[in-house]
Amino acid sequence: MFKEITGRTGLLCLLGSPVGHSISPQMHNEACRITGEDLRYLAFDVGVDELETAVKGLLTLGVRGFNLTMPVKNAMAALCDELSPAARIGGAVNTVVNDNGRLIGHTTDGVGFVMSAKAEGVDIKGKRIVQLGAGGAGTAILVQMAMDGAAGIDVFNMKDEFWPRVEDIAGQLNKETGCRVALHDLKDMADLKGCMADADMLVNTTPVGMARIPGCLVPDASYFSEGMVVADVIYEPKETELLKLAKEAGHKTFNGMYMLLYQGAAAFHLWTGKDMPVEAIKAKYFAER
Repeated sequence: MFKEITGRTGLLCLLGSPVGHSISPQMHNEACRITGEDLRYLAFDVGVDELETAVKGLLTLGVRGFNLTMPVKNAMAALCDELSPAARIGGAVNTVVNDNGRLIGHTTDGVGFVMSAKAEGVDIKGKRIVQLGAGGAGTAILVQMAMDGAAGIDVFNMKDEFWPRVEDIAGQLNKETGCRVALHDLKDMADLKGCMADADMLVNTTPVGMARIPGCLVPDASYFSEGMVVADVIYEPKETELLKLAKEAGHKTFNGMYMLLYQGAAAFHLWTGKDMPVEAIKAKYFAER
């Protein structure tokens, strides 16, 4: 059972818009209950225009820490007093620790992906990877995989207004890590097929494959290299067209179901110094996902 709420009970929360669908409150409150942390986690619908005011209010209230979701991850980076290396390179924050009035910004989305891969028996270190997309979560995944020892990452992204930002991130990773990062045009199918032929792993971080954006960015199974692992950060549907194509061709696949769990576990540890009881959380909230 939870400890009774008292005048000493601390606050954790989520800021973003919308937040009503988020499973984070259930996850973190259950983790606090199991570990005995005298904290409660709430979700607040906050947009970019309200973010600075909300953060000042949370500081005044002495919040222990908070998460950020879309559309406020990038805006939060500018409000932090200090950024972790991954948050600095990616320019986005999804977890903040209040260190006696100093806001320390982290990004745990990439950690969540790498940990979910490990749970599937896939080690990123030394792998040659092709990544489709480099948006919000995609950028965090790119940065973390490079920092965690991937040998090379070929990123295929749309040549849109965000292209220069991804170029800058790729340049920083090439300077600051031992990973070779190259940026390619997502529309160049010949280039994609050539890069995939030499890769150990394919990761889709685009929304293509979701129920509202059906489709598959890989034209056919001939693009997959022998023994390639195929991951898709989408988890609704559980099996996207990409994962179905890869599975039918005999490749190991996994979706983004546990990325949320493990990014939450990383945030919980930053706030409390304790390990989230992931197996208990998984059994209670992810069994049907």
